[in-house]
Amino acid sequence: MKRRDFIKLIGAGATLLPTAPSIFAQTTSPTKWRSYRLSYQVTLPATGKNARLWLPLPDTNDTLYQFTQGSVWSGSAKSAKFYTLPQTDFPAFHAEWNGNGERQVTVSSIVKTADRQVDLHSYHAPAKAVIPDNIKRFLQSTQQIPLDGILRQTASSIIKDSNKSHPLQKARIIYDWVIDNANYDKSVRGRGKGDVKLVMANESLSGKCADINALFVGLARASGIPARHQYGIRINESALNKNLGKFGDISTAQHCRAEFYLAGLGWVPADPADVCEVIALEGLPRNHDQVNALREKLFGAWEMNWVAFNHGENITLGQNSHAGKVPFFLYPHAEIDGQQLDSLDPQAFSYKIISAALVGTGAKL
Repeated sequence: MKRRDFIKLIGAGATLLPTAPSIFAQTTSPTKWRSYRLSYQVTLPATGKNARLWLPLPDTNDTLYQFTQGSVWSGSAKSAKFYTLPQTDFPAFHAEWNGNGERQVTVSSIVKTADRQVDLHSYHAPAKAVIPDNIKRFLQSTQQIPLDGILRQTASSIIKDSNKSHPLQKARIIYDWVIDNANYDKSVRGRGKGDVKLVMANESLSGKCADINALFVGLARASGIPARHQYGIRINESALNKNLGKFGDISTAQHCRAEFYLAGLGWVPADPADVCEVIALEGLPRNHDQVNALREKLFGAWEMNWVAFNHGENITLGQNSHAGKVPFFLYPHAEIDGQQLDSLDPQAFSYKIISAALVGTGAKL
């Protein structure tokens, strides 16, 4: 059963539903898990007659590295509900206000995480690699990641000497190429746009995580390797590097990661953007020992001080949204009388996202 089946729409003062022990036992050892409460606190402007709000929520498909226990809400919304985005199983929250009065809502989710590590050293590519039908769509072009022109040419030049190599070797070559050539630009708003055409048009191949990891995803797809983004948010400090974590007020801690698919193994985590971020923010050369260590660590692993929301591209929010399709659903989204608020400006929006570590029966803020 999917965890989303346990999400309930509960009013103020309610508590989160307990998790069935039998379901929890299907994951890794409980001693390896860390528990968090992720909370949105939103107060929309009092202007206009109609206000709508959409929030991305932690993924409810349980994995060996993320386990969502439920979500609750409280506030003044005329109507509100937990739902899944149209034609997906990605969880979201929607609320609506009509007329004047307070427009406030708090939404909290309990999520457990465990560091993710895939054993690539023991992987042997099958003699006949078969990509399942439900994975083949991650080989296709999208509006943000078109696989024609310069992207395909670049992919061909990167792997030209590895035509006989299996997908794991090609993925590593692409991963290293992105780290060696892309540049993290802290001046970019938000997490970037994730538009590969814009990234490739820039000689410095600069951007933030949505841009740099989109470059990896696009090059992998153009090389015949299924790949995708995972959009989420950092919820704790990092044990790897001070720049790769945030705790407490995480309103601007959104972060996307990448995965590629290997036949006979499944999805493999990677995060070249984080390596590029450390290079830029620490002012380190690309061959620095610290960079080399991080480069090795983040190919086949994710530090789970981060929570995944979804892997959607060109998302339709539904619930009468005027936005049409959004490139990805990573930030709170709000509309007043059909006009969108600036999701990248938490103070003007206004919203606050808070993480708390759950220890025993209490929370560490």
